Amino acid sequence: MLRAFISLSSKNPAMSDIIQLLPDAIANQIAAGEVVQRPASALKEMLENAIDAGASKVQVIVKEAGKQLIQVIDNGRGMSATDARMSFERHATSKIRTSADLFAIRTFGFRGEALASIAAVAQVELKTRQADQELGTLIQIEGSEVKKQEPIATSPGTSVAMKNLFFNVPARRNFLKSNPVEMRHIVEEFQRVALSYSEIGFVLMQNDLEVFNLQPGKLSQRIVGLFGKNYQSNLVPCEELTPHLNVKGYIGKPECAKKTRGEQYFFVNNRYIKSNYLHHAVSTAFEGLIQNDQHPFYVLFLEIDPSHIDINVHPTKTEIKFEDERTVYAVIRSAVKQALGAHHVVPALDFSIDVNFTENWSKDPEKKAAVDREYSYKTFNTPEFKRSSASGWERLFEGNQPVSETPGDRQADSDDEQILTFKSKANAEADLPVLSRSPEEEATGTTFQVELNYIVAQMSTGLLIVDQQSAHERILYERYLRQLKLAQGPSQQCLFPPVVELSPGDFELVSGLMPELHSLGFMISEFGNNTVLVQGVPADVQLKNEKDLFEGLIEQFKNFKNELSLDKRENLARSLARKSSLKRGQKLNPQEMETLVGQLFACQNPNYGLSGNKTFVKLDLTSIHSFFGK
Repeated sequence: MLRAFISLSSKNPAMSDIIQLLPDAIANQIAAGEVVQRPASALKEMLENAIDAGASKVQVIVKEAGKQLIQVIDNGRGMSATDARMSFERHATSKIRTSADLFAIRTFGFRGEALASIAAVAQVELKTRQADQELGTLIQIEGSEVKKQEPIATSPGTSVAMKNLFFNVPARRNFLKSNPVEMRHIVEEFQRVALSYSEIGFVLMQNDLEVFNLQPGKLSQRIVGLFGKNYQSNLVPCEELTPHLNVKGYIGKPECAKKTRGEQYFFVNNRYIKSNYLHHAVSTAFEGLIQNDQHPFYVLFLEIDPSHIDINVHPTKTEIKFEDERTVYAVIRSAVKQALGAHHVVPALDFSIDVNFTENWSKDPEKKAAVDREYSYKTFNTPEFKRSSASGWERLFEGNQPVSETPGDRQADSDDEQILTFKSKANAEADLPVLSRSPEEEATGTTFQVELNYIVAQMSTGLLIVDQQSAHERILYERYLRQLKLAQGPSQQCLFPPVVELSPGDFELVSGLMPELHSLGFMISEFGNNTVLVQGVPADVQLKNEKDLFEGLIEQFKNFKNELSLDKRENLARSLARKSSLKRGQKLNPQEMETLVGQLFACQNPNYGLSGNKTFVKLDLTSIHSFFGK
């Protein structure tokens, strides 16, 4: 049968060979899809090459968030003319010679794909010279094609300039994000490499402005130089030495933990890695010291025999397989717990107020007045809902009629728009309660709080129980969405405008959110390097500390961005609503409680909060009677 098939296929000209070798240029473009995903990916490879070359000073120049230019200049060993040309060939490397070398890798690069992949999708210019040579070498490549190679007078070391990334792959260039987003990724990659080698000086320039100028020094100095002076007093040294694994570095005190991940760094033999398993080890060591939804700060270096790990897992080399992962987990957890215990790190408690004996406050008028001032919260600024008026919220519920808030609030909805509503639990219309009261009840009031958490109001058929925090978040969320749509959020100026120092990544994030922040009522201006001045905040936000409000808003925005797939405006409205809403345990007077309930049922979707939980439940008389067997 085999002979018959072979003879038949040889006689049939239609069944010719169709498998062919790809040209090198196309093969390099395919390989670049794994190695060069965005400008930050190219910067990572170029920085690692500079460190492998033995540089003691590295300068990075970025223009237009890397889309126009990324240039890395180092004072390393440099290359000969032959090596400079060979460096752009696929699978050409100076790091390994045999397969056994794969299990003893201590350099960053070893695949020999980085420069070849970058040259396949960008215009690259390489200048290099060895210290003992009078002349260096210039090479210009576009799309894997060598355009020029000639001797040149240049300083010792290597300069690699990547211009016009994805110039020959327009589809991939169109998928790049905005400049602030891409610059944030560049800063993240720069921080990772700069952390791993604190003995090397690094400089980062963006559009001719200096972002970082890091001098060689200790790891603690490098952390403060990258993340700000706030970390100077919040670092706890961590060290654990074992026969198989050494752990060194710093962890942050519990009070500097954040809700978003991003400032957690693991380095294995000075190589940055990502590992949720090892992150869990650190989080477990902080158990009881931070909230469950917070993440501690840490920069931990693991020294381990390269033969016990495998880094040849992914082209980005951020994933590592350990021979004994459980032992590594246990050592890290033990090291962190020991560091927390040795430096007496405990949660900060405020003993100025005895929360267990609040009834004694009334005996001391001065202390009670001080407490009232500290915890007072002017909750609502909207017009009051008077019971006797036609706009009272009890009357709004009668007959399940739609509720109107104020002419200004509904102006946004007056446009001729077609609103499509799909059936789901989230947008199902609620059976709005009908509130009825006798004249005696009108005089005494029947709205009260339970555990300073739930608002209970009497209705004609039973009781209405409202979650005050979830309800207020829903109210603010819809209000801020309207303000973002109209771009007319009211603002109040700060008497003493606070200066907020941000990390470079957060500064780029805020720069990209400036129009939306102004729409909400924030008045923000740049005030130096990675610093902003908060001159105004939304008028309806009554938080006393404008700096905490702004920093908490950015932190909540990053948290929602990591957890949910939302557009920028919705994310910002959710974040500000979550940050500025009423919190559980906050006391309200009857008028504030009634106003809160009235505003809730004026919302388009009063049923559910931002987390999908219910904002209210109804306890009808039938259920109440059943509790007593009636």
